[in-house]
Amino acid sequence: MYKKYIRPQLFKKDTEEAHDCALRWLKRAERVTVLTSFLRGLCSIEHRRLKQRLFGITFPNPIGTAAGMDKNADAMIGFEALGFGFLEIGGVTQLIQGGNAKPRVFRLVEDEAIINRMGFNNIGADALAEKLSRRSHEQIPLIPLGINLGKSKLTPIEDIEAVANDYRHSFTALSEYGDFFTINVSSPNTPNLRDLQNVSLLKQILETLSYVNHRVKPLLIKVAPDLADDDLKALVELISKYGHGIIATNTTVGRPETLRSPYAAEGGGLSGKPLKERSTKVVALIHKENPTLPIVGVGGIFSGADAWEKIQAGASLIQIYTGLVYEGPALPRNINLHLQDVLIKADLQMSTLHPRVNRD
Repeated sequence: MYKKYIRPQLFKKDTEEAHDCALRWLKRAERVTVLTSFLRGLCSIEHRRLKQRLFGITFPNPIGTAAGMDKNADAMIGFEALGFGFLEIGGVTQLIQGGNAKPRVFRLVEDEAIINRMGFNNIGADALAEKLSRRSHEQIPLIPLGINLGKSKLTPIEDIEAVANDYRHSFTALSEYGDFFTINVSSPNTPNLRDLQNVSLLKQILETLSYVNHRVKPLLIKVAPDLADDDLKALVELISKYGHGIIATNTTVGRPETLRSPYAAEGGGLSGKPLKERSTKVVALIHKENPTLPIVGVGGIFSGADAWEKIQAGASLIQIYTGLVYEGPALPRNINLHLQDVLIKADLQMSTLHPRVNRD
């Protein structure tokens, strides 16, 4: 029904406008308890084989929303009702940001992809903390919540101490609300942000965060798919010491020659099916370097088979964004049903697929 009736109407709208429209629908659904209960009953898949515990957190299933889907925590209960096993809000920065000039999101329909150059548009860490503090118990998702932290555009990249303190401010403001935190140093849409993937610079950020991380909240680092393999290996070594896991990957600045859309030349990060192969290779490389480091696989996941491919490569959790745009709200349910079937037939469980270090 989504592809036949709903998607054609959404795709008539500007890409960012369509996203905002979908968020409004989910936000309205939050206010109707009967509707969210109905959605949960329809979409949620509960099975012991899907359940696992990572970095001290229990995940009812391995499918989560990627950062950017619900930047300002507008529709968390709505997304939870769609059957996700965890959520990630943000990216959020210390300072409120309007983001880059519009248009800044482009739908590459022929390639089942999206290019975005949003630029960390968000309400700011302090405002988000205030917003979360006002939510009642019924407005707080029961599934794990991650918060994605980015660098404020106005903080000079050359001043690593200021950069580290920028991340620290956001983390401190939001520490009581997130179950885990993602350190985003790989968005291509903040000038020179990816320079922070340099081992010496990232080490200073992680050391600063470790100093204030009194609650020992898990820290995950989100990496780019465009890193050279040797640079990625160096990052894995650093993250194994200072972090709890890796999210692989962010969007790519690369443009495969196979792209057919007239929007292919637009600047920004490319996500969707063209990213699938490279992101899976990055997951596999990380897993080979450190088989015990938990990995969240992201990039080009449009089906249960795509998710299983990432899991076989070494991922313990999966995040979706572009796939949800093209496949619709039934995607998390369909993926979980597929994984459940695969796990039952193979007599496997998500909790025992990959050896890992649990830092409870």
